[in-house]
Amino acid sequence: MAKSFENEHPIKAFGWATRDTSGVLSPFNFSRRVTGEKDVQFKVMYCGICHSDLHQLKNEWGTSKYPMVPGHEVVGVVTEVGSKVEKFKVGDKVGVGCMVGSCRKCENCSVDLENYCPRQIPTYNGYSLDGTLTFGGYSDMMVSDEHFVVRWPENLLMDAAPLLCAGITTYSPLKYFGLDKPGMHIGVVGLGGLGHMAVKFAKAFGTKVTVISTSANKKQEAIERLGADSFLISRDPEQMKAAMNTLDGIIDTVSAVHPILPLLMLMKSHGKLVMVGAPEKPVELPVFPLLMGRKLVAGSCIGGMKETQEMLNFAAKHNITPDIEVVPMDYVNAALERLLKSDVKYRFVLDIGNTLNKK
Repeated sequence: MAKSFENEHPIKAFGWATRDTSGVLSPFNFSRRVTGEKDVQFKVMYCGICHSDLHQLKNEWGTSKYPMVPGHEVVGVVTEVGSKVEKFKVGDKVGVGCMVGSCRKCENCSVDLENYCPRQIPTYNGYSLDGTLTFGGYSDMMVSDEHFVVRWPENLLMDAAPLLCAGITTYSPLKYFGLDKPGMHIGVVGLGGLGHMAVKFAKAFGTKVTVISTSANKKQEAIERLGADSFLISRDPEQMKAAMNTLDGIIDTVSAVHPILPLLMLMKSHGKLVMVGAPEKPVELPVFPLLMGRKLVAGSCIGGMKETQEMLNFAAKHNITPDIEVVPMDYVNAALERLLKSDVKYRFVLDIGNTLNKK
């Protein structure tokens, strides 16, 4: 007979899980593996709620495994380290992002791109090397191989946990596609959890930033609070026509199906449109605008461990943090409902350390 999740491993753990596609979370007793020689065990203090958690909880991507303990923007304090751990000690502040394992041998892994490893192990809704389900950061503690743990900078507040997903997801494409050069003009489509981080990083790189949105609702917020230089309403034909051929690149953060052609027309020749949102259905991609301006449509997914640490250090140096609403653990279902309606500026963070209790 299969062991229960509570007795699967030696270390008792507690969190909140959903058991089915309803996506409703409730208290859940489970277990974690013993701290191995290269493992770091840590007490979870904060965990961000990512938009992808919504998709996974309800099996909208068709890959969900239950029970599911979500959470891949996890920050905590080290409580135990294995005998061969070199980078961390008890008491250190650490973070775990979207992955907890990879093959460490393939072409991608050999160049610090574990995020593109075909055998990457996601922080939750995946399988560990021993075949057991991975459970994420909506929980009291975690155990992870030290290679997939990052050092949390001292001058960064621990509740800035969304840097571990929303942060690296926008930092990485700006760097890789060369959209980080001072004086460039960068567009950011959508002003949610990802979009507001894209604006902050692009500005820190010294670029001019235009936020592109379907309505004027967020114009004041984008310019006055986040520091964007201009705001473009994508449903206003005159504004869009006036902005044609003005952008060097675009970071598209929208996870709903939306037209691509108007965005391609905004870019100069050789412009790069990078998709980091994940629409459930295929988008329509017209080819002629690509040919006529040698334009590029690309995708990007989080970043490797080396780059994630680099991003955190950059964020600490430039005082870049996500705009968050910190909520208690028992508010999680209400937070997910609000996130579905985009009723948050711009990311919920669960205060696990102070509010997760077993009662």
